[in-house]
Parts: sequence; structure tokens; C-alpha cells
Amino acid sequence: MLTAAQLLRGYARGVFPMAESAGDPRLYWFDPPMRGILPIGGVHASRSLLRDLRKGPWSARIDGDFGATVAACANRDETWINEPLTDLYHQLHEQGHAHALDIYQDGVFAGGIFGVTLGAAFFGESMMSARKNGSKMALLWLSNHLARCGYQLFDTQFLTPHLARMGGIEITRMQYLRRLDAAITVRADFTAHGLPDNDQLWQEITQTS
Repeated sequence: MLTAAQLLRGYARGVFPMAESAGDPRLYWFDPPMRGILPIGGVHASRSLLRDLRKGPWSARIDGDFGATVAACANRDETWINEPLTDLYHQLHEQGHAHALDIYQDGVFAGGIFGVTLGAAFFGESMMSARKNGSKMALLWLSNHLARCGYQLFDTQFLTPHLARMGGIEITRMQYLRRLDAAITVRADFTAHGLPDNDQLWQEITQTS
């Protein structure tokens, strides 16, 4: 049985676990030759997404209900998040090594993302949308928040077309390991800063784009 400490050591070595399905209790380590990463403080927002952000009202919250966010991300027809992984994420959250960021529109849950933290590296695990653009807003807020808190690596494991449109790129395993080795030796605190409101985030993004 994989422990939370072993899971963190795996992340520090550049590997991550996944299950074949929610019903399969086994976990497998993955070490892909190419890794997806997102820019910290510079996730791309399309014109339509910026219009949606400007129109609002959107808001974000950190660790409002970590378990509910993980469950929402796993609530799909096919998922690699099984019960052992869910338990491990909860343990890491209790230890301060896993966090969630939720998005609300008009006060209603619209999407979220959760991941594992180690040093100044954030390992994005999964995200979901309950409303249109919910996961995209989560990426905008999270990228901004990671920059505020001093993070240096935003790992997405794999690069999907969705992430590529948001500014994600692929780097080789060796390039990733060099960035990882540097990031995990730096101290960063995910809870060190609060989140900007809707208007503040829009202003920061448009001023730097």
C-alpha cells in the first residue's frame, strides 16, 4: 500500500501514480518522456474568456471543501482517481501538501482544480467544470496565485489540447527534472496570500498581456 510519504518521494523523483479506473485498487507509477507544464502567472486567456471574466461575477476560494473538489473531479464516466488515491490526497491535504481552488459564478460552484505541493512545485492532479469556463477560470486564478506565493513549477503531467490553448507546453523528461530539482529546494506557501477578486484578476491579466 502506497503511503503519503512515498507519494511525495515519487513526485520529488519526477514520477506520479494513476489507477486504471476508479474500481481498480492498484496504482501504477508514470514517468512519461514528455511533460506538460503551464506558465506561472502567465496562463493565456482568450479574448472571449477575458470578456467572460470582465462580465463576471466570478470568485475563487482556496480549500473551501477539499474533499468535495476531489470528488467532483473524480465524478465522471472514466477516471484514474480511485479510492486509495483519494485517501492519499486527503492525507496530503491534512499535512499541508495538497490544496484545491474552487470557482464560483453568481455564488454557484462552477469548477475547480486540486493538486499536490512540494517546495515551490505545484503538481496539478485534476480539474473540472460545472459551468461553462469553470476550469479555465480555475487555471487563471491558480496561475496568478502560484506567482503570488512564489512557486516556480506548475506541472500538468500531460499536455492536453485544452491546456495547450491556455499556454501549456511540453518539455522533455530531462528538462522537467532540472526544473523540478530547482523548484523543490525553494520554500513556497500555498496559503501565504489571499485571492484577488474578479476585477483585480482581470486588471492584472490585461496589464501583463
